[in-house]
Amino acid sequence: MVDWHSLDTVFLDMDGTLLDLHFDNHFWLEHLPRRYADHNGLSPEQARDLIVPMIMSERGSLNWYCTDYWSNRLSLDITGLKAEVGERIGYRPHVTGFLDALRRAGLRSVIVTNCHPDPLALKLERTGLARHVDAIVSSHELGKAKEDPAFWRDLDSLQPYRPSATLMVDDSFPVLESARQAGIGQCLAILAPDSQRAANEPHPEIPSIHHFDEIIPGLQSLSPLPSGA
Repeated sequence: MVDWHSLDTVFLDMDGTLLDLHFDNHFWLEHLPRRYADHNGLSPEQARDLIVPMIMSERGSLNWYCTDYWSNRLSLDITGLKAEVGERIGYRPHVTGFLDALRRAGLRSVIVTNCHPDPLALKLERTGLARHVDAIVSSHELGKAKEDPAFWRDLDSLQPYRPSATLMVDDSFPVLESARQAGIGQCLAILAPDSQRAANEPHPEIPSIHHFDEIIPGLQSLSPLPSGA
């Protein structure tokens, strides 16, 4: 499923790959409509009927992920509202074990996320995720979402990499298709991004897993780093 011996870099999505997407789905589909309803004298159902189509119209663009954009458009503090339900932020199964195995194998791990820097800071504070990886890049630093194939060219300016020796792991098929188009050597899909929802159907061409325990044994078969490395 993954040719670990050909890799030197692993790019990792965050939400739905390393962290449970339940937090984000709950926020956008439940908590935000309730708070918008409170703010505007609407029922939660009325608010949801207004907000969800508005959000979906931006799907795949940088605005879709931009806290500042939605704060301005909805006249609400989106990051502050996310903090209200921050206790829902958490890891997906087997994530820290997988990240530790990457490090022991000597592979560079880089989080490549569309998450805006403000909620990104909240999630890092809640999880301590940063200490498990070598670097973190938000697409907002480059002004392009990962769905844009040009993102991967510009990413090299922040985190130089060899596409043929890179694996991209993500729960978004459009992102993985963009990465493949840009020449990323291997892609892997996560099918169970939200612990409270059914798994997604596999992609016809992109290998997939439900959880990282399915690939940790293959990763552990790599020669470990010398003692003290």
